[in-house]
Amino acid sequence: MPTAKRWSVDIFISETDRTTHAEASLRTNDATEVRGVGVAHRNPHDRDVPEVGDELAVARALGDLSRHLLSEAVGDIEALSVEQADTGT
Repeated sequence: MPTAKRWSVDIFISETDRTTHAEASLRTNDATEVRGVGVAHRNPHDRDVPEVGDELAVARALGDLSRHLLSEAVGDIEALSVEQADTGT
């Protein structure tokens, strides 16, 4: 029977003046936690549309989270192997 796993990602967004900060936090079943951060800056001449800053900051946080998770996986593979892991990039 297949095993189902659930990993959760929480995203926290804060905005100060024209800067939006986002943090994406991934928790796995084995209590591993990986975080990514992203920032978006609004040009003073642009219209104030907070959703756009949120989207950019969150996308950047998730990209950063992805890089950190890949790094964790590579480290785990290398710890179990004598060969260097291929990241596929």
